[in-house]
Amino acid sequence: MKFVSTIAVVLLSNPTFAAEQHQHHTMSPYTEETGRQIKSLSEADIDELMRGGGWGFAKPAELNGYPGPSHLLSMKDEVGLTEEQVGRVQSIFDDMQRRAIQEGQRFVAAERELDAVFKKRSVADSQLPALIDNAEESRSRLRMIHLSAHLEVTAILTPEQIAKYNELRGYRK
Repeated sequence: MKFVSTIAVVLLSNPTFAAEQHQHHTMSPYTEETGRQIKSLSEADIDELMRGGGWGFAKPAELNGYPGPSHLLSMKDEVGLTEEQVGRVQSIFDDMQRRAIQEGQRFVAAERELDAVFKKRSVADSQLPALIDNAEESRSRLRMIHLSAHLEVTAILTPEQIAKYNELRGYRK
């Protein structure tokens, strides 16, 4: 035990070791994000939102057995979709993507605006709630767009097709 105590004293009395330990505890995990054009969004996030991608918004549906239109279309043969179902799923997907692109652009713009006032150091307490509400309302609409598409496609599938989808996606064995 005395040996362990001696090592601890030696290490902690070493200025380089002590400085590294202090830096480790104070260094922000966000240092790599300071160069982002919008601090709250990575370039990949922005790309995903601008192309109408899901950005994980539909996980409550997807992971609870409600198939998504994009994945369903890519697995239409394996799931056994009829031509009519493919047409309906495609229509739901096209509408979802069109709406998600529009809303994704609004969301990115809202995040850009919020970031800009902080960057300019011109943010006022009085304007902050409206800026946050604008971004969060857009985010909420995006979730609704994606989640409702899962509900729509699930309604036109048979229980067997849903089970097959979930099996192919790895959610059910």
